[in-house]
Amino acid sequence: LKLVGKTDDLANPLKDLPGGADALIKSATCALVTHPHPDHLDKDGVKFLRDNKLKVYCSGHDEADLRGRGLDAHEVTDGDLGMRIEAVPAQHGYGPQAWIMGPGVGYYLAADGEPSLYITGDTVLTSDVRDAVKRLKPSIVVAPAGSANVGFGYDILFSQEELIELGKLVPDQIVYNHIEALDHCPTTRDGLLERLQKNGLADRSHVPADGDVLVFDEYANASYKDVEVKKVSMRPGVQKFVASLLG
Repeated sequence: LKLVGKTDDLANPLKDLPGGADALIKSATCALVTHPHPDHLDKDGVKFLRDNKLKVYCSGHDEADLRGRGLDAHEVTDGDLGMRIEAVPAQHGYGPQAWIMGPGVGYYLAADGEPSLYITGDTVLTSDVRDAVKRLKPSIVVAPAGSANVGFGYDILFSQEELIELGKLVPDQIVYNHIEALDHCPTTRDGLLERLQKNGLADRSHVPADGDVLVFDEYANASYKDVEVKKVSMRPGVQKFVASLLG
């Protein structure tokens, strides 16, 4: 994945799944796909979903593509799974790089009696991300913090500065993931924790170690019926076509 300046022959991912992961995966009843990059949905993942006949929720960008792989894919809509759901546009970098990386989304998920959750997906800090945090006021935000860079150009995930800005925007708890697992993600947990501490964000920031389990029951709200959920039209276009050609 790191195209320029790679210094070793380590295969991605750099870490194995923690103990107990297989049982959790086998307990899945459906899947949410933010985008079909192989570090999110590889051939084994497609086979697992297909063999177990699991329903797959995705953006309108990816529905036809995933159905073409034999998956029971459906564009996600508010009310699916008995929850408030919104697909929030994600931008995987800046400039031409972002365009080549293809379209993606994050997801806002809220169910009565549970903490609301915004998984940003693979993105940089955009007006769509800022709007989602401000408008939806999620109890928990999960953000990729590896500051991924393929060896040239801009970061294709939140930069170090954007991670801190996002932490200041988030009204409650934030979990930073996508760290120390891929060769193109230079951020370390220790380095991120130090920056969060310096910016006064450590008390509501979480940087879990491999295999950690986080519980947020105390952040559950009673109802999300009044949440303003947007519906954004997402159809596959030229960007999706070009990105699919480039793998």
